[in-house]
Parts: sequence; structure tokens; C-alpha cells
Amino acid sequence: MTSSRERVDAALSHRETDRVPLDLGATSCSGIHVSSLYALRQALGLDAPGTPVRVSEPFQMLGEVTPDLLDYLGVDAVRVGLPNNIYGFRNDDWKPWTTFDGTPVLVPGQFPTEPEPNGDLLMYPKGDRSALPCARMPAHGFYFDSITRQEHLDEEHLDPADNLEEFAFVDDAGLKHVHDEVERLGATGRALLGEFGGTSFGDAAFVPGPTLADPRGVRDLAQWYMFLVSEPGYVREIFERQCDIGLANLARIHDTVGDALSAVFITGTDLGMQTGPFISPKTYRTLFQPVHARVNEWVHTHTKWKTFIHSCGSIWKLLDDIADAGFDALNPVQTSAADMGPQALKDRYGERITFWGGGIDTQRVLPFGSPEDVRAMVRERMRIFGAGGGFVFNTIHNVQARVPIGNIVALYEAVNEYRSYPNESAGGPTSEPGS
Repeated sequence: MTSSRERVDAALSHRETDRVPLDLGATSCSGIHVSSLYALRQALGLDAPGTPVRVSEPFQMLGEVTPDLLDYLGVDAVRVGLPNNIYGFRNDDWKPWTTFDGTPVLVPGQFPTEPEPNGDLLMYPKGDRSALPCARMPAHGFYFDSITRQEHLDEEHLDPADNLEEFAFVDDAGLKHVHDEVERLGATGRALLGEFGGTSFGDAAFVPGPTLADPRGVRDLAQWYMFLVSEPGYVREIFERQCDIGLANLARIHDTVGDALSAVFITGTDLGMQTGPFISPKTYRTLFQPVHARVNEWVHTHTKWKTFIHSCGSIWKLLDDIADAGFDALNPVQTSAADMGPQALKDRYGERITFWGGGIDTQRVLPFGSPEDVRAMVRERMRIFGAGGGFVFNTIHNVQARVPIGNIVALYEAVNEYRSYPNESAGGPTSEPGS
């Protein structure tokens, strides 16, 4: 019998096994919003009404996908991370809260639960209320938005160290947490995907410094993106120093857990818009590819891990360079963006890149289509991406809030109907559902 780890490892090596592996929650961009998670657990009869779900990632308000749901759906991969979340405090000391849409949840002890007079919920770095807030969930909202806290920037005296304050060496407590998580989760037989941060160069989620009480340097996103063109030397120096820290951390983690991980999340920096990349191939090759290649080469030389890149949008024009940088797996495979047709992606890159995503369109079909549309797209994606291996089924980014529960149930029913190899049951070519 093929184990979940064997199934994922085979997909990362472009081989078929018994069935296409499935991910739900193994990364911060392959999970599910707490409100949709609550509705799914209720629909499947896993909880009594009113039973809260945990918020495992507060920025995007993702819910914790627990072992009972993993077993029910047949999920093959789980996440291993450091103990602190994106805002710098630990996910522990759980307390009850109700989201703006009425979902009962448990949030970490340092998560704010009292709205401001205007109804907004403010987040603080490391839970420190003496600092300026770093993020805001608007009244009746579903997610947090970063708050820019950049002081006047003296562009004549730029210091790369100012944009490096949040990148630190993993301490012994962090290493022990990773070790313990690998021991706990490895016993399940599922593939382990490490997500440790520190190597997402220029990630918009981290540029504002959400863990810092007093962020220095370039923290305004619009200015940061302009700096890619106007101050490439400054950005390059930041990336190189960040890479030094990131590689040291990966080395310490590998010394701690060895090759227990199937893959490691390297970067979540979005490079694409709906219509095309928002940086040129030249900018990618000049600023991003050198550090991406450096990290991938280290991983492939010193470990048996595979490497994982997340980038939303239309990145077809960058994919040759991304593949040349040495990435093994691509997520979320946003097929609803320009030039990102599933068959073209599979034909051109199917032997070089494992598609970790692309399973269902979360912009149109999952939230606005019918259950029949959802089933048809799952069948089509299994047929296209699953052929010959090299596919881990996942939604295109996280399952968002307010998705009809009938569509979510239909999604996972269809996954388990069509995921077996050989997948002739997926049928021949179909038209794009919902189009």
C-alpha cells in the first residue's frame, strides 16, 4: 500500500503511484478560511453545531486542518513550521472569539478580540499594544490588511540593514519546536512540508515588517516595488544578506531533522498580475533568480528535500527562468490568469516542474459556479495535470470565505472520485466550466 509520503515524493519526482496526492493546509497558501472550514466540518458531521475551529494563520484567517479532517478527505501532506505566526506571537493560549460573520473560533492569546469604536480590529506586532498597530481587519471583514508604518526615508543614506531587522537566526527553542513537530507529524505517514520563512525575497506580506514595533527602511509597498527599478543595488544587497541568514537557518534545521521533510517552502513572493508579470524577465533574472538559484542549489546539494515556490498571477513569461533557478514545485498555478492554460503548462513544463495547485479555479468556479461546474473542472485538471505524475491536487490558493458549502463538499467528493491512477475515468477534453 502506498503511503502519503511515498505518494507526494513520487509526484515531486514526476512519477505516478496509486493516486494523485492531495493537499489541504500544508502551506499558508494551500489552506482554508476559518469560516469555510467551520462550514465544511459541520457539513461532514465532524463537529456538533457551535464547536469552534482554531485560527492557525491570523493574517489570512486560515483554519487549522486537524487530523480527523485530513483522514476524512485523504489529505497527504502537512505543514511543519516555526512556533511564531506572521505577527510574531505564538499560536497558543487559545481563547474563544466570534468572527464578524458569526463563525465560532479559537484564537491565540495575543490575538486582539475587541474592535475599535469604528468596528475595525487592530493587530499589533508580537501582541505589543504599546506599539503602533501593524494590520487592520475592517469592520465586517474577513482578513487583515497590513498598515504602512514607514517614517520619512532618506534616500541619500540608505542602509540595507534597515530592511533586515526581521530576519534572524533560528534559536534553540525554534529548533526544538521543529524537531518535536517532525516527530509528531511524521508518525502520521504524511509528507512533511517545511515552511520556515526567511527566504521569501521581497514578499509583500513581510515588507511592511508585521513583527516589528518600529520598522525601518523601505516599508511602503509602492515604494518597495519602485525600488526594484530605481535602487536595484540596495535591493540586491538586502537579498544577499537575507539569503545568508536563510541558508544558515536551513542548515540548522537540516542538522536537526535531516531528510524527514519532503519539500521546503522557499518563497511566496507574488510576481504576477491577472494579465501578466508585474516585473520584467530582466528584473527577475537580475534580482530574484540569483538568490533563488543559490537557495535551491544549497538544498539540492545538502539535502533530499524538494523546493517549493508560490507565485500568484500570470507568470508564464517568467517560468523558464523560474525553472532554471531550480525550483521543483510551483504553486498555486493560477490558471485563471492570462497565458496560464493548464494544457500549455503541462506540455511545456510537466517534466521540469511539479504542479502543486491548479486543481480548481477559486476566483470564479468554486465560489460562483455550480457543484456540477466544480466536479467538471476537478475531472479536467486531474486528467491534464495528473498524467505522468508531477501533480499534487490543491485549490488555486486558499479556499476563501463565503464559498457555498455545497461547492466545497462537491470539490472533495470529486477529488476522491477522479484521483486514482490510471485516470482514464477522468475522460477526454472538456470545455472550461463556468466559462
